[in-house]
Amino acid sequence: MKKIGILGGGQLGKMLLQAAANYPCITYIMENDASCPSASLCHHFIKGSITNYDDVLAFGKQVDVLTIEIENVNIDALEQLEKDGLTIIPKVAVIKTIKNKITQKEFYKTHQIPSPEFVVTHSKEDVINNHHFLPAVHKIGEGGYDGKGVQLIENNTQFDNAFNAPSVLEKKVEIEKEIAIMVAVDIHKKIVIYPPVEMVVNPYLNLLDYQISPVNLSEKLFYIAEAIAFKLAQLFDSAGVFAIEMFIDKNGEIWVNETAPRVHNSGHHTIEANFCSQFDMLIRILLDYPLGNTNPKMPSAIVNIVGKTNENGQPNTTWMPELLKQSNTFLHWYGKQSVKPGRKMGHITILGFDIADVTHKANLVKKILGN
Repeated sequence: MKKIGILGGGQLGKMLLQAAANYPCITYIMENDASCPSASLCHHFIKGSITNYDDVLAFGKQVDVLTIEIENVNIDALEQLEKDGLTIIPKVAVIKTIKNKITQKEFYKTHQIPSPEFVVTHSKEDVINNHHFLPAVHKIGEGGYDGKGVQLIENNTQFDNAFNAPSVLEKKVEIEKEIAIMVAVDIHKKIVIYPPVEMVVNPYLNLLDYQISPVNLSEKLFYIAEAIAFKLAQLFDSAGVFAIEMFIDKNGEIWVNETAPRVHNSGHHTIEANFCSQFDMLIRILLDYPLGNTNPKMPSAIVNIVGKTNENGQPNTTWMPELLKQSNTFLHWYGKQSVKPGRKMGHITILGFDIADVTHKANLVKKILGN
């Protein structure tokens, strides 16, 4: 049986392992915390750092195919493993491009992918020198995750919020909608696309609050968004599952915000709402099986379970019985040992007959959670 290695043991790894359990394969996880969500579900858990060269190199030598659940991995070790003949999905060059916001934005610019105008900064002083660029969003080059590493700088009084490190200062877009498209590519370069979803972002935590699928778009915008996603997948020239986040501005223009070279929060609904989930799809790609059906079964919504401002320590689960009374509502608890403000503890998927139905149910679920 093929040995699948996953760098990272968080909730994405856990859901990948749940999908992998349906296939003949042996799973390996590497993470530095033996209590991580994925540890109890894999065949082999290796304690180690995904950013350490020696740890990643040794881990890669134990498996037949390797993937990631987070971009913050040791690229040098992956390059050596790829050179030695290990199949890494997605390709290391793609991870390297995407994991740094600067190289990611430069990739869009080089290949004429519509993305907001930007300048590269290396210090707070650089941001001050580009004051004419405001209002703008400052994104740290590497290390940002789940809303961290992003600061909105509206005017000259907010320069203290800027990062004193290599970053991207991106022109603020007047957003009408935020959407995301999941794209899957197999090793034979066949591409399939999941229908776009609408993401509603929590403005305080700067991470996904809830999501609706499918998004309400005009036929023209739908085809433009899909065409951009398809072109990006071709340009990456790599197998894998990619999450492409986009803005639709007040003038109806579409801009690529960011890409993730992996399974993603914006695709979690596919577990119940689509014939083939994003996790099942990636396992198929890793095992070189045919791509699955991306069509939706029903309209859906996702509500994230996120640590509140004053939450620390033992997570509160007293709301679960009330939640589980709701029809067509599915709980995904990640199994993290402690909660803290802004930490994703799980998500809830809601199925309904139409967008109005799932939106109503999503608001009810948010009320039950106390959001």
